[in-house]
Amino acid sequence: MRLPFAPPIAPMLSKAAEALPGGDGWQFEPKWDGFRTLVFRDADEVLLQSRDEKPMNRYFPELVAPLAATLPERCVVDGEIVIVGGDGLDFEALLLRIHPAASRVKLLAAQAPASFVVWDLLALNDEDLRASPLAARRERLERAMAGAAPPVHLSPATRDRSLAEDWFRRFEGAGLDGVMAKRLDEPYRAGERTMIKVKHARTADCVVAGFRWHKNGAGTMIGSLLLGLYDDDGTLHHVGVTASFTNAVRRQLVADLAPLREGALAGHPWRDWAEAQEEASATGQRLPGASSRWNRGKDLSWEPLRPDRVCEVAYDHMQGTRFRHAAQFVRWRSDKRPADCRYDQLEATPAYELERVFGARDPRRTDSQGS
Repeated sequence: MRLPFAPPIAPMLSKAAEALPGGDGWQFEPKWDGFRTLVFRDADEVLLQSRDEKPMNRYFPELVAPLAATLPERCVVDGEIVIVGGDGLDFEALLLRIHPAASRVKLLAAQAPASFVVWDLLALNDEDLRASPLAARRERLERAMAGAAPPVHLSPATRDRSLAEDWFRRFEGAGLDGVMAKRLDEPYRAGERTMIKVKHARTADCVVAGFRWHKNGAGTMIGSLLLGLYDDDGTLHHVGVTASFTNAVRRQLVADLAPLREGALAGHPWRDWAEAQEEASATGQRLPGASSRWNRGKDLSWEPLRPDRVCEVAYDHMQGTRFRHAAQFVRWRSDKRPADCRYDQLEATPAYELERVFGARDPRRTDSQGS
């Protein structure tokens, strides 16, 4: 490729904060829930590079032509691959794309095509823009993306903290999971955690209905706890895991949970899952909870516990009926009844049309495209 620098490069990274920074000199953008991707384009040659510096073209072939039609003829941009579902961004649909069979990827691309959201310009023609301040890069990016059309989008941006706080509240209903803050005077620092991300944080009381052993082996330490919530019909659904423990706590949990293992499978709400898993292990069939292509070599078999204990966990947001990421253990709740751990305790997020996110503008910068 005839570009100022060759792929791959490490993307600029972020660090978490509890609130948006104050003062002047910040640019705020929505935090997109997708696959971080850098795009290198030289005429007809387009390369998608993942966060861990691997090629992504084979998993999202439908993006190559739109990117070639939209981006400047020779450039490098930073952004995110997303898939838009019926209720906003669909991260689970993205995970399905990481599949070894090209025919399967082609089918999924036709059923749920991906989009690309651009937020930074790192190179244009023969210019390496990484040393330029973000304010200058953003201005160049807005000019370069003036004619962008779906499935390629320019991410909204604002310098107004109050507007960014409004985005933080409203955009979650479209599947976005927070707001990013970036210094306007900063260059692009590859591999460094210079951006700030502020994500939604909530807590929920969940039933502990099972666990997985630590990778060191059965009987050594607890790896993660399996969490459940009841629906209105009294059915206990698996909603995710929590695994934020020190090794000392993991060892102690082996003894603490031992009484709940006695006779746990009899009458367990996930008994069918456990029995199907045993049968699948014998026949080589892959089922939920078993080893998967996204966890190559990782044993995801589980041990049932009587669903008698409750813990409080912190989570950012839901993906359908499950926690989007692993929840963070907060504390045990001996004062809570398992039957009270229901979906209706969760905060409801009002729906928000994703297309309205792209129409968001900074009222103080009426000359800026998409910001």
